[in-house]
Amino acid sequence: MKKRIAIIEDNSKIREGFAAVINTTDEYNLIGQYGSCEDALKKLVTDQPDLVLMDIDLPGISGIEGTFRIKKQLPECIVLIITVLEDSSKVFQSLCAGAGGYIVKNSDGDNILKNIAEAFSGGAPMSLQIAKMVVQSFGRALDSPLSDREREVLKGISEGKSYSKIALDLFISKETVRSHIKNIYQKLAVNSKAEALKVAGSNKWLD
Repeated sequence: MKKRIAIIEDNSKIREGFAAVINTTDEYNLIGQYGSCEDALKKLVTDQPDLVLMDIDLPGISGIEGTFRIKKQLPECIVLIITVLEDSSKVFQSLCAGAGGYIVKNSDGDNILKNIAEAFSGGAPMSLQIAKMVVQSFGRALDSPLSDREREVLKGISEGKSYSKIALDLFISKETVRSHIKNIYQKLAVNSKAEALKVAGSNKWLD
């Protein structure tokens, strides 16, 4: 079944550009294009998107607030932020609100599709600087529920490594990396890498 994608972006040219990229592949079904969060939220239950591309700077309800509202209504829906500035406090705030990563507006079509595919496979498209901000932003150390290998995998993610690089560094298969990530999500009761990094960072389990 095709993954359902919605776009929320007030700039019509950028919105249409992302739509054109998504429409080049048979893997995705573009179910809605909206110029504001207000319009998109009205159709959220009907649309039932698997992934939302969300502009961070929207008139009215912001991308950060919109992300929070979408995740509250549809916890399984992935939100990817669309941003001009890659490393900004707004991107960090959107991750804390539940976004699964972000895409830079001037990315080419291949990178856009690569980031969307990464998000659907459990990844979190983000720069190393943003990943470090997520890890370092919270609290005190507690006993970790993660195994040493799970901690090593999550540490690799915090360093911006790909699944393939983590597998290579730890002498395990890419599928084993995916299995560890799934276990990490279950143990930490999260649904994305950004959330896992946030929880692990808050408890200093990656130190």
